[in-house]
Amino acid sequence: MKVAGFTFIRNALLYDYPVVEAITSILPVCDYFVVAVGKSDDETLDLVRGIADPKIHILETVWDDSLREGGRVLAEETNKAFDAIPAEYDWCFYIQADECVHEKDLPAIRAGMERWLNDPATDGLLFHYRHFYGSYDYVGVSRRWYRREVRIIRNNKQIRSYRDAQGFRLSPAFLSPALLSPGLKAWAKKGWAKKGAGKAEKLHVRQLDAHIHHYGWVKHPAAQQRKQVVFNRLWLPDEKVRELVGDAEVYNYAGTEPLERYDSTHPAVMLPRIRAVNWKFEGNPEAVRWSWKDRLSRTLEAYTGWRPGEYKNYVLLE
Repeated sequence: MKVAGFTFIRNALLYDYPVVEAITSILPVCDYFVVAVGKSDDETLDLVRGIADPKIHILETVWDDSLREGGRVLAEETNKAFDAIPAEYDWCFYIQADECVHEKDLPAIRAGMERWLNDPATDGLLFHYRHFYGSYDYVGVSRRWYRREVRIIRNNKQIRSYRDAQGFRLSPAFLSPALLSPGLKAWAKKGWAKKGAGKAEKLHVRQLDAHIHHYGWVKHPAAQQRKQVVFNRLWLPDEKVRELVGDAEVYNYAGTEPLERYDSTHPAVMLPRIRAVNWKFEGNPEAVRWSWKDRLSRTLEAYTGWRPGEYKNYVLLE
């Protein structure tokens, strides 16, 4: 079994992305790693080069900032990194620049890849999520945070990053078996590579006993505010961004976000960053008032595991 990792990044220092931590958190289970580094306004390229691991292969890119509809440029950059992975690799492990995997989950991740390596029904592997907000001590628990997403996929270039790169889908285009890794060519002959014909289809995936730690909403309030300005420009016209984000110099984490205290450990690669925290979280999770819909949904989820109306960009196999 051969595994390749991939990610994309631009302006990591300017917007305080833990991209080095993200990459190094999954590097132990990868044999090869592609990092698409967009032309930046800071020293992001040198930052990635500084990891200095022979597994890492840097792909320098230029973002098309005109692709604002639905954050499409993020998917395009994801696809650039994915397409640069050679056909010899079986699984492709995607990690975003603000995500990390705990080292204690790596054995379960590798075991899952080995278990389903030769299962043609399995397009990818699903992770649980923890979304940290405002502080490394709290995770978001409202319905706006997705509970699961696909982060490991087959090395099948018919699979494409979907919408704003949150997940993946199978493209309707036919894929030549020549583009598949050797282990998948036999499946292509049976029509496996055509399963997305007609429209983009959700991937059929298996659940891993592992978490992605998402740190996109826990960074210095000034960096978070800069990120909000640039990030929202991936979706909205400039005038809408100004209206939405305002002109404050720092992001206000206090407010109405329902949170729960996180009492477990963080990935080891994140500990230096956590120890260097230089802001005070002003949020008061206990003061948040839940809507009746959120209360009902949360109760049902707690007792049954079912979240009513949950968006799932995948088909979960038993």
